[in-house]
Amino acid sequence: MTTSWAVSRSLERIGQLCGAPMDDHEMRAAVLAEVGSIVPFSWFAWPLADPGTCTGMSPMARIPCPQELPALIRLKYLTAACRWTSLLGSGPQAVTLLAATGGNPALSPLWDGILRRYGVTDVLSTVFGDKYGCWGWLDLWRSGDGGPFTDAESRYLATAAPVIAAGLRRSRAAQMRRDARLRRGARATEPEEGRPGPGLPGQAVLTLDAGLEITGRSASAADWISLLQPGPRPYEAVPAEVFNVAAQLLAREAGVDSHAASARVPIGFGQWAVLRSFRMEVGKDGEAPLAVTIQECPAAERLEVFARCFGLTPRQRSLLDLAASGLDTAAMAASLGISHYTVQDQFKAVFAACGVRSRNSLLALALGTEAGAPSA
Repeated sequence: MTTSWAVSRSLERIGQLCGAPMDDHEMRAAVLAEVGSIVPFSWFAWPLADPGTCTGMSPMARIPCPQELPALIRLKYLTAACRWTSLLGSGPQAVTLLAATGGNPALSPLWDGILRRYGVTDVLSTVFGDKYGCWGWLDLWRSGDGGPFTDAESRYLATAAPVIAAGLRRSRAAQMRRDARLRRGARATEPEEGRPGPGLPGQAVLTLDAGLEITGRSASAADWISLLQPGPRPYEAVPAEVFNVAAQLLAREAGVDSHAASARVPIGFGQWAVLRSFRMEVGKDGEAPLAVTIQECPAAERLEVFARCFGLTPRQRSLLDLAASGLDTAAMAASLGISHYTVQDQFKAVFAACGVRSRNSLLALALGTEAGAPSA
């Protein structure tokens, strides 16, 4: 039995890990190892999330059924019990499947459709969110003779969740700063090896059937897929974000969740993609397939995520948008009905939060450019 001292020490170590200068993958791996010392588990899935739409991206996972990945993601999004978006409120940020279903896991489409076939006896789900957005979620699966997750284990992860959320948000902000340094250091004409060059492909389209199997793709899809994180075998050629945004559309259609079926994904060197899903028209077979588009993330959407990552206030976010549109101090003050001194003071606070010294540098950091001008 884990002692209260061991739990306290573990939470302290998680705090240290989440404050260390690591990227999100390193941080998740280190935190997961620490969590496993207190909460034993058989398998796990830990995606990050678009902070605004809560749609999953950049997952880390160890699962027994990678060959069922599309069905697994589809059922995860269609399952209301333990859903990460339902844990974002004021209640505990961690819950077990057995607690959420009153001891009847068959009420969960995910458990009934897949997990029970792999001997999963319980799932402990934790969301990592704060007032700036949702930064990811963690599902721990337990099988065999381990028994169900305990209330103490749920409380442990619920206590750690806000600390981990803050760490994930800071790691996203730190990655933006690292990308900016890379851009400043890469003055050569040719793009750095292994990183996307200055020009991104045109819009790509993939079509999927009701089971999230890929049925078609445009010519530019291969170029985009090479820039995104590959899925596990046998789905190396399909980024998990494609399945996630399509599954979110199904969740919206089923009334399980109302967030947009889209995800804004950093792809390296300060460049971002945005994936969106929608229904196509009914074909000759009477079916309306799903479509997922991939394209360069527009400047306005980058600014919105940037403001969340750096914890900007609503007024600071408004000033950032106005600066990106090209307004000077006087015009910003007039637009918001504040003094130009307030504008300057607010920008000083933003500079301190983002580690820059000028508006031009701020926009370059936020937009992934050198000159700080919005992209088309």
